[in-house]
This record gives sequence, C-alpha cells and structure tokens, in this order.
Amino acid sequence: CLSDVQENVLQRVLQLPVVSSTCETLQRTYTSTKEAHPLMASVCEVYERGVQGAGALAMWGMEPVVRRLEPQFAVANNLACRGLDHLEEKIPALQYPVDK
Repeated sequence: CLSDVQENVLQRVLQLPVVSSTCETLQRTYTSTKEAHPLMASVCEVYERGVQGAGALAMWGMEPVVRRLEPQFAVANNLACRGLDHLEEKIPALQYPVDK
C-alpha cells in the first residue's frame, strides 16, 4: 500500500468517502434510536458492554497466533491494498459520499 508501512487495507476501506459516510449515517441513526427509545437504549448498552468484553477476550486469546502469522498477514494486506488500488482506479464512485 503506497509508502506507509503502518497502513492496512481495513484502514483504507474505512477512509473511503462512500464507506465513512455510510458509517456516520448508521451511527447517527443508532444514536437517535437509542435517545428516542429508553428501553432500546438499555438493551443496546448491555449488548455494547458484552461485545466490548468479548472483543477484549478474543484479542487476548488470539495474540500468540497473530504474532506467529504476522508475515502472512503482511503479505495478505499488501495484496489486498493493491486490489483496493485497482478498485479505486476503476470505480471513481468510491471517492464520493453516499448522498452523491
């Protein structure tokens, strides 16, 4: 991916205007739904805490595996970034927010 060693394909995808504007819209909808419906807000908060805990546990358990597979991840990331470069060239709409 370009010249930035730390860059990864997930970061690049999330930075695409079409993806970031979609995520912002979903976040606003989720937040407004929680504000409008107190019961839904309490259910969502329980769910959010559970997901955070499960995510932290999964990362802790996967850390040794991730370290061993780091070279393979780097190769896969490089290939995915090149594929994303190609997609960005061929599909200019990826550079525009959803509303455009």
